[in-house]
Amino acid sequence: MQDTVILPDAQALTLSDLDPKFDPWAEIEKLKVQKNAVILAHYYQDGEIQDIADFVGDSLDLSRKAAATDADMIVFSGVRFMAEVAKILSPQKTVVLPDADAGCSLEDVCQPGDFARFRAEHPDHLAITYINCSAGVKALSDIIVTSSNAEYIINQLPKHQPILFAPDKHLGAYLARKTGREMLLWDGTCLVHDQFSERELVKLKTEHPSAPIAAHPECHKGILDHADHVGSTKGILDFVLASPAQEFIIATERHIIHQMEKALPEKTFLAAPGADGSCNCADCPFMAMNTLEKMYLAMANGAPKIEMPEDLRLSALKPLEKMLEMSPPTTKVTQAAE
Repeated sequence: MQDTVILPDAQALTLSDLDPKFDPWAEIEKLKVQKNAVILAHYYQDGEIQDIADFVGDSLDLSRKAAATDADMIVFSGVRFMAEVAKILSPQKTVVLPDADAGCSLEDVCQPGDFARFRAEHPDHLAITYINCSAGVKALSDIIVTSSNAEYIINQLPKHQPILFAPDKHLGAYLARKTGREMLLWDGTCLVHDQFSERELVKLKTEHPSAPIAAHPECHKGILDHADHVGSTKGILDFVLASPAQEFIIATERHIIHQMEKALPEKTFLAAPGADGSCNCADCPFMAMNTLEKMYLAMANGAPKIEMPEDLRLSALKPLEKMLEMSPPTTKVTQAAE
């Protein structure tokens, strides 16, 4: 458990306290007014959580939108590092998440102590770190990036500057190929995107030859080599919405398909398969820990909540601000509008 997460106290409500006839939708709506709360849901959340949220999107975009509201409480239905970013950007707001154990395999594989030692072994390297990491690792980084702005930011760096990239080696390798830069990669992967099978993907494509493949760059090269589009979760959604195709193969966490089906109910969306040919590997077990009932309890109890020392928050904020400074102009315009 990260020490940034404060658990409910002994007097807090629990799942066993809820009436069998409990209506989470109605009760969450009541609490949202009482607590002056804004509800955020990542694209990888279950459909019913996406549908009750005020904003649905990628993690950084959600945190920026929440920071621009006058809400007193941010309810982040996602994973722990996402809620940490919301707290970093909105230190005066209460930030809660439905399940304190909703972590991330990329965060787990890159602990601050290990990352600090890694950096010390390569003092001449600039640390470019994917946003899917803990506040502690962010604080040790030079620039934070997302899957949508990483290539643009890396291309601004001097050619002679050595780079280390953490924690996702597949994303790092993809960026190295795109930018032509040699990068020292941390050995980490997303447990969802790493499990997609190239062999099974080729079989599925053979059965659906007209279906474009859209893949997240956290996938390994065997998947990306077959993709018609590689991009962030939002980028994949935008690609699908703009495409005239009638069916698609989606190589990322499959709950993004909920937004696609809402927007384009007449089209077909197929989750990329794992080694057994099923789409089971496309479900993130950490995202699945969140439920409407746990969301209600987090709002009612004001916990689990994110707290962090101010020095840690400011240290983690610095590379985030560097990212925003180096982001594409269109992104900066959007950020100003928000």
